[in-house]
Amino acid sequence: MTNLLTVVGGGLAGCEAAWQAAQRGVSVQLYEMRPVRQTPAHATNNLAELVCSNSLGSNLPDRAPGLLKTELRRFDSLILTAASESAVPAGGALAVDRERFAEIITERIGSHAQITLKREEVTQIPNAPTIIASGPLTSDALAEQIAILSGKEQLYFYDALSPIVEVDSIDMNIAYRASRYGKGEQKEGDYINCPLDEEQYQTLLKELRSAEQITLKKFEQEDEHFFEMCLPVEVLAKRGDQALAFGPMRPVGLINPHTGKRPHAVLQLRQDNLAGTLYNLVGFQTNLRWGEQRRVFRLIPGLKNAVFMRYGMMHRNTYINSPTLLKPTMQFHNRPDLFFAGQIIGVEGYVGNAATGALAGVNAARLMQGQTPIVLPLTSMLGALCHYVTHAEAKNFQPMKANFGLMPPFDPKIRNKRARYQAYADRALRDLDGVLEQEGV
Repeated sequence: MTNLLTVVGGGLAGCEAAWQAAQRGVSVQLYEMRPVRQTPAHATNNLAELVCSNSLGSNLPDRAPGLLKTELRRFDSLILTAASESAVPAGGALAVDRERFAEIITERIGSHAQITLKREEVTQIPNAPTIIASGPLTSDALAEQIAILSGKEQLYFYDALSPIVEVDSIDMNIAYRASRYGKGEQKEGDYINCPLDEEQYQTLLKELRSAEQITLKKFEQEDEHFFEMCLPVEVLAKRGDQALAFGPMRPVGLINPHTGKRPHAVLQLRQDNLAGTLYNLVGFQTNLRWGEQRRVFRLIPGLKNAVFMRYGMMHRNTYINSPTLLKPTMQFHNRPDLFFAGQIIGVEGYVGNAATGALAGVNAARLMQGQTPIVLPLTSMLGALCHYVTHAEAKNFQPMKANFGLMPPFDPKIRNKRARYQAYADRALRDLDGVLEQEGV
């Protein structure tokens, strides 16, 4: 078998996969189609550009996203190393300066002796060891080849991005800094909070429901399928009066220091760059027309004079029917030297994408070096996630993020949720370390 591995896609999954294989002595050709072919969501030519949020989720070890990060660090992850070096304050979460994060990864990939970066679009699936990690914006040509290979029609849904505003344009006489329940790195709080009373909240709901949206193209209208974890805020607003107040605008743990009371609802803004000059509207992904975004979001207290540095937008996302096509090793069901990883397999979340890339990279290297690809224990978070996307009911398969509900329960059940989550984490790391040590990973 050739010692050259092709990795398609320079996002988080592709970069992590290339890195893991290269670190194990495999020569890698990493293909990224930008800037030869751009996408409507990306703004730069850097690898691993974050386009939806700058947060990689909770860092707490007894939370599902935090546990997944701990597991991924066992693989000496490039993505998490870059995230640590570009981190910005975000309470108990890991958030990064987008530009610095992507720059670090681009530099590390570009300077690795075992990796050749090729700025070309891949339109055919190579007949050689390959990892496809082409992500949510897989080109039409490659998507067609994947459809031919799989014999299945591809499924599409649409991701929406949150707006970003200049911090100096936020009225801090109304807004206030705080992290939920006082958690965070900065004394005054890592988030900027815009409080709404019930009347202001109802006004916002009314305007969100009636605001003009960007008209979808014909093929998009026929195939519109929003993923639950990234719903446009205007879609969520139409689900009921309390959908936002119990969702992205929940006010729990965010007492307003101006009044000493808890607001009816809160919009949180999270730091988006290291300089602290840009903040994104947390959970406010949207497909509203840009003028409508400016009009409606300026109704939120504290944002009357907000200067928008990026408006929200919606873009296509593609994923395969993994339960019928993939093994838990990330191998294609009838072609052992072809692997898939990242959002295209139905994994949601930056760290989940990177983690499946890590597993695909490790297993591709093992296969090419005459070793057996590993299956991670179901009791680990990554193992449970990979098991879900390869064993879920194919007919109703939907993308999934890391969560404790995927893991085998304890018998008898541990009633205290905090204790149960800690027990899940302890068991996951013990079992994962056992497998990795046994397999020499």
